[in-house]
Amino acid sequence: MAIKQLTEEQVRTWSIVEKDRWWFENVFRGNMPQLTVRSALTGMTIGGVLSLTNLYIGAKTGWTLGVGITSVILSFAFFKLLSKTGLGKEMTLLENNAMQSIATAAGYMTAPMISSLAAYMLITGRIVPQWQTFLWLIGLALLGVLFAFPMKRRFINDEQHPFPEGKAAGVVMDALHTGGEADGLFKAKLLVGGGLTSAALALFKDHTIMEKLGLKFLAIPEFVDDFLYTSFGLKPAILGTQLKDLTIRVETDFVMLAAGGLMGIRTGVSLMVGAFLNYFVLAPIMIEQGVITGVGFKAITMWALWGGVALMTTSSLYAFFSKPKMILSAFSGLFGKKTADSDLLVDIELPMKLFLYGIPVVGFFVVWMASVFFGVHWLMGIIAIPLVFIFSLIAANSTALTSITPTGALGKLTQLTYSVLAPGNVTTNLMTAGITGEVASNASNLLMDIKPGYMLGGKPRHQAMGHVLGIIAGAACAVPIFYIIFLKDGIASIGSESLPMPAAMIWKAVAEVLTKGLSFLHPTAQWAILIGGVLGIVMELIKTWTKNRFPLSAVGIGLAFVLPFHTSLVMFLGSFIFWTLEKRYPDPTHKVNQAVVQNQETICAGVIAGGAITGIVLILLGILLGG
Repeated sequence: MAIKQLTEEQVRTWSIVEKDRWWFENVFRGNMPQLTVRSALTGMTIGGVLSLTNLYIGAKTGWTLGVGITSVILSFAFFKLLSKTGLGKEMTLLENNAMQSIATAAGYMTAPMISSLAAYMLITGRIVPQWQTFLWLIGLALLGVLFAFPMKRRFINDEQHPFPEGKAAGVVMDALHTGGEADGLFKAKLLVGGGLTSAALALFKDHTIMEKLGLKFLAIPEFVDDFLYTSFGLKPAILGTQLKDLTIRVETDFVMLAAGGLMGIRTGVSLMVGAFLNYFVLAPIMIEQGVITGVGFKAITMWALWGGVALMTTSSLYAFFSKPKMILSAFSGLFGKKTADSDLLVDIELPMKLFLYGIPVVGFFVVWMASVFFGVHWLMGIIAIPLVFIFSLIAANSTALTSITPTGALGKLTQLTYSVLAPGNVTTNLMTAGITGEVASNASNLLMDIKPGYMLGGKPRHQAMGHVLGIIAGAACAVPIFYIIFLKDGIASIGSESLPMPAAMIWKAVAEVLTKGLSFLHPTAQWAILIGGVLGIVMELIKTWTKNRFPLSAVGIGLAFVLPFHTSLVMFLGSFIFWTLEKRYPDPTHKVNQAVVQNQETICAGVIAGGAITGIVLILLGILLGG
């Protein structure tokens, strides 16, 4: 059924008390079961498993993906099946909502491991003990929860901002639980089918496992261009460097194919433009001239990343500061006047005392950890806490309107700040940015999770408690796997061709430039920074002048400089396939449109989850078998 919501006129003219009363009387579902034992256990289980997909995707691309809708469909289908077999009963609408909040929290909290924390290990050459990583991630995520809820009343209750990704999850849940069950079960079949297919393909790609099963003749090659080298003895090259040494290959990575399907054609094309420029033009020239010593992904990216990082940084910062009204609006109306009726939701919202006492306590714990674990001076750590408040407001406002959280841009602002406050201290520069960027990101993502709960009439305090459970589940699952797989060969594992960890490389590069200066770089890399920086601003200006019709993304082009060519290629192909289907079958009544185009996110999410989790399991098996 249609979700009840205020009109634009009511949002603009009603007071916060009137809006709260309307919500309480028209939307709130009272004591409908929400954070139950089964919703908590289901959310922690699904979230813990899906956190591994974000770990895998993050190590490949530097991005993390929302797992909310995936978890909603999985839990709906599972409990629908239990109900049909008489082994249980269906989840209520709000149980499913509480479950998705837990699962999403688990999925997002992995981000520092593939960004700031991995960059710290690269710079220092020191592997942070596992227990310290566990406490650090939980501390940052909890601080994000505490900063988020005071903002919830303004962004969600009062201004009724859309939080597009969260709103989509709310619409999906409402459709599943109040509409016909056929559509929900169809989505579940697509999700599971995509996951099983991807899992099977990942299994067939593992030559060690296939050999042990006696099925090596059915194994899928990792790169389809291998036959050029093995069967024909060809050695295609550019300026004397073989294509395979330039990472110019065609790989069979179906997870990255699906990731490309989610990112869209603009980003996909931009990746190909950047990858072609880097690997077909710049890298061969630099290798021939002796600027890049050696071949392969690591050797190339040590030079190429500087121009790419500059391009991404300037474009992100310009896009961020080019909307001053959005930044200023983040602070307006935050501190409203308290009225006699403002306690209407006192038993539903989290108590304000929790924030007044919790933020200093957890903030002190984070500052202490930064000092003891990473050598950040306590005064520098304390300064980061008020910056978290400012950046969380800005990040939440951006997420509320666009679903895009500018974590990278905010992290770079912190790094710029600390390059002045603590000049030459690369670890302080890096880890304070980790505090502000990651806490602001957690706060914004929590508000995204709360939005569907508000739409469907749930209790915010239940979602907050669920979010904490999700944080613990994500850390318990992802941290050990990170150390077993991504650090199996020590620091050398970070930034390999198979797991390039582009986010970590970017954080490291910015920290080094801001603390060491440009003089330690080769002159060509310095020129690349200048050109990339200018190009990032120019592209954002063109994007503004064309009213967002410019076909390229500066971030997409820059990202291609820190990814292997074959990864950019397969993601482009994924975006191109779904774009082609959308253009070829635009009629919403056509079967292909209904099955594929309208379920693009569901199909891609299934493929990513199945392939990524199977890939991680196979790596673990390889380690256990001594492979």
